[in-house]
Amino acid sequence: MIIDVTVPMLPESVTEATLMSWNKKVGDFVQRDENLIDLETDKVVLELPAQQAGKLVEIIEADGATVTAGQLLAKIDTSATAEAVSETATAQEAAPAASAAPANQSQAGVAMPAAAKLAAEKGVNTATIQGSGRDGRVLKEDVAAAASALAAAPTMATSKAAAPATTGDRVEQRVPMSRLRSRVAERLLQSQHENAILTTFNEVNMKPVMDLRNRYKDQFQKEYGVKLGFMSFFVKAAVAALKKYPVVNASIDGTDVVYHGYFDIGIAIGSPRGLVVPILRDADQMSIADIEQAIHDYAVKAKDGKLALEDLTGGTFSITNGGTFGSMMSTPIINPPQSAILGMHATKERAVVENGQVVVRPMMYLALSYDHRLIDGREAVLTLVAIKDALEDPARLLLEL
Repeated sequence: MIIDVTVPMLPESVTEATLMSWNKKVGDFVQRDENLIDLETDKVVLELPAQQAGKLVEIIEADGATVTAGQLLAKIDTSATAEAVSETATAQEAAPAASAAPANQSQAGVAMPAAAKLAAEKGVNTATIQGSGRDGRVLKEDVAAAASALAAAPTMATSKAAAPATTGDRVEQRVPMSRLRSRVAERLLQSQHENAILTTFNEVNMKPVMDLRNRYKDQFQKEYGVKLGFMSFFVKAAVAALKKYPVVNASIDGTDVVYHGYFDIGIAIGSPRGLVVPILRDADQMSIADIEQAIHDYAVKAKDGKLALEDLTGGTFSITNGGTFGSMMSTPIINPPQSAILGMHATKERAVVENGQVVVRPMMYLALSYDHRLIDGREAVLTLVAIKDALEDPARLLLEL
């Protein structure tokens, strides 16, 4: 029996998806629930599992195709067995290779999006690769093999001292922007156009938080099974400040101001496919351990491309940490429809004055970008000061002062 493999129902507000690299080729046997291909949307990456076991007899849409819900992608023969498919493959390998050119010569040498991206990273010219994909398309594994061979090749030395030095070809690679990257670009541009963004700065002495963390980090990890980082302190400090100044936690909807009676904090995380901002829902009700565990879980899911749509939707306020990459100061862009975002930066020892004495302290610059259409400078500055005060005296978080 031949069954169709179609695009599943896409998440709400998502109309299209892009096919990543097929994990199987025509003629392969697939098990039930085995992932056939990943579907990249502008929000998340979805897996497309086989509904039944059988032989993949036809692939309708190739890597990189843009598809919609219900669209036919491939066909599976459920009457085929794994043993029969294996015997057929063995017989084909033993047969002489056909000398005929590919049926669709125009596709030979065409690099699939994932292959083109890897080629750009590795400095490999895909025009020199014989593709192993359908109709000679260059696949990701073809590029990986070429890159390995290039790295293993011995350096050629010239025996002619007078020979002119060559700089090589001026190679360019044109790689299609991923759907996720396109969506990020669209939203950031929208934010710049639609919000009156201002940024206020302050600095925080990180010594109290660092001392507290160093004192309890081993015991914390033993008790909860997760490392004690700094982000949980910033989440707690931000929530405390938002409670004092609720307009910073609000958003604009047309001509209305929506005041949110909850605190859903977005945490910006880098992933192989771009920046994502999963949400800590009801962060005010989470313990330090709950926050650290949730952030760890989101980081793993982002790395593996397993974030679900519900992980990324919503949010009333965001925090981004450019300090992990060494940033000293920046002006973060608001994630609409939110009205503010906190930017953390690198902690550096600097000379500061305390009680008339010059001392060395681990200092961090903080930045709060806000929508001036809704938030006045007074509320923005006081919010940032409240975050600073909570971090410099963590006992305030316990006493809710």
